[in-house]
Amino acid sequence: MNTNTKLLLLILALLSSLPVLAIEVTEFEGGAHAFPALLDLAGKKLADGDFSQWIEDDRLHIRIIYKFGHRQRIEENAVFRQKPELIQDEWSWRELREGQLYREFAVDFRSQTATAQKRDKDDLKHWSEKIDIQVGRAYAGFGFALALQNLRKRLIDGERIELQAIGFNPKPQVVAVELSHGGVDEMKMSDRSLEGDRFIIHPKLPAIAKLLVKVPDTQIWLTKPPASFLRWEGPMAEPNDPIIRVDLVPGAESGPAKPVETNEKQQKHSPEQLGQITHGRSLHVAQVIKSQGK
Repeated sequence: MNTNTKLLLLILALLSSLPVLAIEVTEFEGGAHAFPALLDLAGKKLADGDFSQWIEDDRLHIRIIYKFGHRQRIEENAVFRQKPELIQDEWSWRELREGQLYREFAVDFRSQTATAQKRDKDDLKHWSEKIDIQVGRAYAGFGFALALQNLRKRLIDGERIELQAIGFNPKPQVVAVELSHGGVDEMKMSDRSLEGDRFIIHPKLPAIAKLLVKVPDTQIWLTKPPASFLRWEGPMAEPNDPIIRVDLVPGAESGPAKPVETNEKQQKHSPEQLGQITHGRSLHVAQVIKSQGK
């Protein structure tokens, strides 16, 4: 191998290891309205959801509200740019208990400022931090669902992509996260069996930080293309919060996600049976997408 070839291989290796600087938008979002459910991991419904998104001043706005009866309410808001890349401008998350502010987190990506408030008995503690982020590869909350929709093909093809997440504990902090594809799963929602791609958001904490706090992975499931949100599982807001589930399709039953049948098991079906199974699953996915658009 001559010197020029070695140099070329070194350059290619360095380029392939560089992090993605911005996410190209392959799935543009418009207006949508849906009514997801927030549940525990056993499938018990905890709150009714109201999801809405719309375009205003060339920005994508998203609002998600969860109502836990009359005593607790959570609201998430976010603003994004979709041209030329997916860039998050704003994010906020607010929880009320008994009509009183319990905690609130917010990020202004443009000024690179993150703020937090959390009630400790009768005192409301405050934090405000300047954060070092790379705009176009830093996200919070539902921003990761949008990022995954646009990175889907690359992740399914085997790439592992590193982004930045802004988290709270309750003090704001920036954490590197690795996105990867975990496989295709089947899950029960309402009276349906739905299929989706599972993506893993894994926090990459320094070794010393792992001794102080445990940050669980977050998992997000998307439908087949056109990719759309199907399910989310992870801590509600802070790392020590209970792991919860959000299903796009609410109903009486919410079951755990399980890997779809292996190729060996699928080969036991006749071609006619496989055609019926594929057609049925396509109808399920179409119904989910249609439900999100209402």
